[in-house]
Amino acid sequence: MIKSFSKPPRQVSPSFVIQKVQPALLGLMDGSVSTLAPIFATAGLTGTPIKAFYVGLAASLGAGVSMGLAEALSDDGKVTGRGNPVLRGAITSFGTALGGMLHTLPFLIPNMHQALHLAYAVVGIELLAIALIRYRFMKTPLLTTILQVIVGGGIVFALGIFLGQS
Repeated sequence: MIKSFSKPPRQVSPSFVIQKVQPALLGLMDGSVSTLAPIFATAGLTGTPIKAFYVGLAASLGAGVSMGLAEALSDDGKVTGRGNPVLRGAITSFGTALGGMLHTLPFLIPNMHQALHLAYAVVGIELLAIALIRYRFMKTPLLTTILQVIVGGGIVFALGIFLGQS
């Protein structure tokens, strides 16, 4: 008989999920999705990657501050058990800024065609990562979460492309 050396999946406490994973996922989802339209619309309207980068930078950092404050001020965690509001706010803020910056960074490439193609790939990877995190920690069925994330992200992405062609 062959022994398996793989470890079973580590159980994660519900408090870790609600206090750390959920705020990070909230931020990552918001940052990834909410910045798609402004970045891709700017890229299409200006044809200048660096302008799309600065719009993405502003949208990512602005959304990070906004979401971090919203999460930190939403409740003190005493009634809901959601933990320290400042820590939750910081986690959400970081996740939001990161989610927006990942597909913003390709616009540092001076060639718009190359920047767009890399950004498209990064968006796909971001959406898949969000789906996998939801699957792993929120126990959402994988196919369901992939469809939900891709449809939601796809709508905002299409809006940005459409507006960028105006």
